Amino acid sequence: MTDSLPAQPAPPTVLFVCVSNAGKSVMAQGLMRHAAQGRVNTLSAGTHARTTSVNSISAQALAELGIDISDHTPTQLTAALIDAADLIVVLGTQAHLNPTTTPIEIWETDEPSLRGIDGIERMRLIRDDINARVNDLTDRLTHQQNQTAPGHKPETHSTQSDT
Repeated sequence: MTDSLPAQPAPPTVLFVCVSNAGKSVMAQGLMRHAAQGRVNTLSAGTHARTTSVNSISAQALAELGIDISDHTPTQLTAALIDAADLIVVLGTQAHLNPTTTPIEIWETDEPSLRGIDGIERMRLIRDDINARVNDLTDRLTHQQNQTAPGHKPETHSTQSDT
């Protein structure tokens, strides 16, 4: 007789959304893939995806961290993508979604161009803002996974005294 291990829960799926799916949402997807190391599935889409390639400055900013998004093709947001997600993250305030039963977080990301910062310096600031949020979200999602995993034992903390 062989012992079988309990089935592991499927990793959560996060859908990152912006207007064009050529910049912020693609950066978030790449950063999440890098941070989560397979513990979170990622998708990205745009509410008005009309371009045919990723923003080259976005790709350059992520390449500086060893993350390649240069082959991404912008994807139009669909009901199927929304249904496939456990969480939707909207980046910026320009993309708007119809109400859905899927939980939504809105990240009002930094916009350095409002302070006169453009080019690669602008994109690095946006990347770093998104990266901090992605790391927080990765921690939250993977902590939830650990809490619901079969056989999970709650952490116990003990203190020792010197008496």
